[in-house]
Amino acid sequence: MNSSESCPGRTTGPGRKPLATCTPILSTNYTHHELIIFLTNRLVTGTTSYMSDLQAAQDIMAAATAAKKDTDQELNSVIQLLKALDRASRNIRTFGQRNSVAQKFFIQFFTDLSTHLAQYSVLTFMVQREGLIFKESLVYGSQTGDASENFAFKFYSDGIREITFHQDITEEDILFFFDALWGTAGTAGTEDDDIVTRLWAKNLPTLTIVTADEVMKVSELDSVLTPQMNKPQENSLREIVSDVKAKEAKDPQDRQRQKSRLSPNVMGYEVSEEELSTLAKEIAEESGRDNILYLLDILTAILSSERSPVLLGKLLEIYKGILISLIQGGHWTITENVLGILGNAESLRQDLTDEHKKMIHDLFENLGSSDTIGLIETYLNTTEMPRTDGLAAILLTMKPSAVPALCALLGNLEQPAHQTLVTTALLELAIDTPELVAKHLTDRRPGFVRNILGILTRWNNPRLADNVEKILRYPDPLIRRETVRTLAVLRPNGTATKLIPLMNDQDENVRLTTLKSLLTGNYTAPFSSWAPIVNSEEFGERPPAERRNIFHAMRLTTGDEAVPYWTGLLTEWGWTNRKKREDLALMAIDALGKLGTAAAQSALEAGTHKGPSAVRQACATALLNISKQIKTA
Repeated sequence: MNSSESCPGRTTGPGRKPLATCTPILSTNYTHHELIIFLTNRLVTGTTSYMSDLQAAQDIMAAATAAKKDTDQELNSVIQLLKALDRASRNIRTFGQRNSVAQKFFIQFFTDLSTHLAQYSVLTFMVQREGLIFKESLVYGSQTGDASENFAFKFYSDGIREITFHQDITEEDILFFFDALWGTAGTAGTEDDDIVTRLWAKNLPTLTIVTADEVMKVSELDSVLTPQMNKPQENSLREIVSDVKAKEAKDPQDRQRQKSRLSPNVMGYEVSEEELSTLAKEIAEESGRDNILYLLDILTAILSSERSPVLLGKLLEIYKGILISLIQGGHWTITENVLGILGNAESLRQDLTDEHKKMIHDLFENLGSSDTIGLIETYLNTTEMPRTDGLAAILLTMKPSAVPALCALLGNLEQPAHQTLVTTALLELAIDTPELVAKHLTDRRPGFVRNILGILTRWNNPRLADNVEKILRYPDPLIRRETVRTLAVLRPNGTATKLIPLMNDQDENVRLTTLKSLLTGNYTAPFSSWAPIVNSEEFGERPPAERRNIFHAMRLTTGDEAVPYWTGLLTEWGWTNRKKREDLALMAIDALGKLGTAAAQSALEAGTHKGPSAVRQACATALLNISKQIKTA
């Protein structure tokens, strides 16, 4: 194409003045980060500088590239910020605000948030079913991790559709946000409030939200029919809601005309080709959804809208069958969601009858029945790789009446990880009825009894010590050892008459564990409890360290009552087993020296006049040490 063809308004013949010049007109679409150049005819009088036009095009291209880099930088900042938010939120929820690790993660998140807001002023997220959206990018999925720990899922399920963090937000505001998120904010009696209610209670100016109710009240018909347009959304939901409200205030008749399209007296409404195509696309997407979730969505919609008491009753019966099927298949997360919907049914439907409320109550009671828990046992023990995500929440949802069935489940489960889940649930559900758990101590399955002892130890209820003492002679030595440790927690002082016989146990670890408790000095016992042990023939055959510790345990539990026995060891003569006799005498001198009472000193005085020379010398040294301690004191 020659120059005249490419620019018909321009002539280049000799002596002829140009009438127009071809100037590049540049257009940018910053949503898609593209630069588009169109060649159009522009009539310009005078001389046109082609270099200046080229420079303008280069400047605009550079600006578009810089805008894209700034957007990418902001998006990366938001992604890192959400990771810090997730870590800080989980740690504060698990360990509390005063924990050093939780404080470290919180300070890191708050510092990153303050830096981001200082640069960008606000941070706004759209909350959709799939997760958090930031400037048309999915930055946090609602299926990330456990649903109970996923804050995007909690936002959406509690009706939040947009959340915005503003500049100058304080640490106190963020801590309140975490409390509201996990249900620890507010006074007693507000634990069942949702996130929206908790945030509205304080009405923070630095943390604003838009709820689903606000959106539905102002949504125009076209935006309802085509909620996901392909064009970019330049304004936040808060700005859109405010604009629509202002428009309604100016022209209420226009709003009425919008509503009339879906009024009960209208048989239908006109759908454009574009709307029809969008609807077909949405139908195709819904057809590919999980059948269980699709069915539950339908049932939830019916539960929230059905007005017939009879049909509501039938619906609740359907929920009962669905819960059983979900539990049978190990769909714990979905089961938790269904239970959450049923738990909130009374607050959502104020018109539920007493019969309906009883049916819902019975659903939760049936959750802890032997039949239902039997389904859990079958799934966990027979499935090759059973799912457990969400099972802990299901077990904690059960009523205290489920404790007997849960104890049976704990005894029958084969995997330690599964047993831990049930143990955690029993710690919460059976704390007011510990005897229902303690009665299983006599079970003949050592693993089951060990789990029961672990529960009793964590409760630290002294009333249960008598139950634990009954299994001090349990056949399994590991259980005997755990029993002694549990007793040390439940009954850290008092009489040692039940513990001392364990010093004759065949298992050395049981004896050493018992000695550890007796050497604390918190127990008392008469010498008659020790006599069968120290006077037996086999006592001299025990390891020296064990004999020495037994003497010190006697010193701490019996005091002067053991002095006559030790005096006999100092003054006793004999030609047989002379080495063993001398070793016992030296151990007795060590115990008497640490006892240091008047009776102990008298025994040592007697030892300086009788017995072998090594014994006499050891007695004299012990007396000298006692006198030094008295002078120092």
